[in-house]
Order: sequence, then C-alpha cells, then structure tokens
Amino acid sequence: MEGRIIDVHGKKLYAEYSNSNENKPTIVFLHDSLGSVQLWRDFPVKLAAETECNTLIYDRLGYGQSFPMATHERENNYMETEADVLNDLLESLSISEVILFGHSDGGTIALITAAKYPKKVKAVICEAGHVFVEDATVKGVADALHAFNTTNLSERLQKYHGEKVEMLVKAWTEIWLSDRFRDWNIEYLLKDIQVPLLFIQSENDEYGTLKQVEKTISGINGPSEKFIIPDVGHTPHKEVPEIVLKKSVEFIRINKLQ
Repeated sequence: MEGRIIDVHGKKLYAEYSNSNENKPTIVFLHDSLGSVQLWRDFPVKLAAETECNTLIYDRLGYGQSFPMATHERENNYMETEADVLNDLLESLSISEVILFGHSDGGTIALITAAKYPKKVKAVICEAGHVFVEDATVKGVADALHAFNTTNLSERLQKYHGEKVEMLVKAWTEIWLSDRFRDWNIEYLLKDIQVPLLFIQSENDEYGTLKQVEKTISGINGPSEKFIIPDVGHTPHKEVPEIVLKKSVEFIRINKLQ
C-alpha cells in the first residue's frame, strides 16, 4: 500500500489506504498508545487478504510518520476527540462502511467511534481496549514510563516515531497517571453500540483485567463475543498473530461483513 500525508482539518496524518476491492468494507486499524503503522507489521495485510476487504492504516497525530502534536497536554476526552478525527479522515477519503480493529487506546477509540458514528461502522474488533481506569492500567503505564527512563526503549521507539518520541510518551503517561483522569469512563456510550463486537483480551494483560471485557460486553446493545487468550500479554496480535488472525477472519465471516 502506498502511504501519503492527508490534511484532516489542519492535522497532517500519515495513512496507507488500499481500496481495490469494490463494494467491500474497509478494515481500519487503530494503533495503541506507543504504536504506529509500521508496528502493525504484516497483520493488516494478512487480514485483508483473508477477508478480501479494503484496508486503512494511519498514524494518529504525533505518531509514526504523521506530523507532531502541538503540545503534549491532553484533555480527559482525548480519545473521544480522536474518534472525531477518525470520522473526519473517513469523510476525506469518502469511506462509508468500516470494520474497526483497534488495539489498546485504539480499541477504545474504536468503541467510541462505533457509538458516535453508527452509520459508518459495521463492526468492531476491540483488542485490549479500556472503558474505565483501573489500578492495573495505571501500574502498567507507570512501569512503561520507568522502562522508558531506564532502558533503551526510547531508542527503540525512535525507529518508528523519530524525534516525536519524548512528546508522545509524555502525552500518554501524564494523562493516565494524573489524578484527574482516574474518573474517566465511557461506559455511558456503550449503549449506543448496536453493531457486532469481538473483544479480544489476554489473561495476562499488564494494562488491564477481564473487567474491561465484561463491562463492555454487558453494556452494548449489539451482538457481542469475547475471546480470551491465555498466557500472552497486552499485544496478542503480535504475540500470537495466527490465533488472532483466525478468530478475526471467523468473526468477519460469521457476521457476513465481507
């Protein structure tokens, strides 16, 4: 897929879009809080090949090859705002039917988008998303910040984000570790989700517990399914890609989304 910079109301975002399959939905991949287009590796290509769907992968502002953020400071509703940016990006590309595949922050953004823009979203695959703040998440973020400050994590992330690394890490960790964010919660939005949902979660996720899955599944009004994977961490699509790929393809086929 060829990548390009797309101006979305002043936000210059890097995106890779393949729309060769006419009359097929587009699978939109939403990366995590330290992720990027590159860090999805070949998972999007494989899922697209198996389902014959179109694909859109993009770097949120401040990540990957997108332009830098204006500031590291974030409001409590920053993921709700990212759902609006995604909708604007879809509008700019004239994409009307999507299946959202989001990981971590991306999973949360996928849920919010499905609630706010139901006419576009046909289904959601949420991997390790969050609908409220819990102690496990805060500890995971604190541990990640410690690793950033004491190991070569910064150097490894520069490969994907360049000089933007320090700002994006600060943006992510400061909001999640702040007292004002502890009350953040999007459970009130879940009732507006009426499309099929697959929630993928690992038992050993260092950033969240199975409570995230149960709260989400019980809160939506559409058909839902949970897929719990033992013995892996926060990123199943990297740790056990074939398992996640097989389940995702099955979900898309069963719900006749191809």
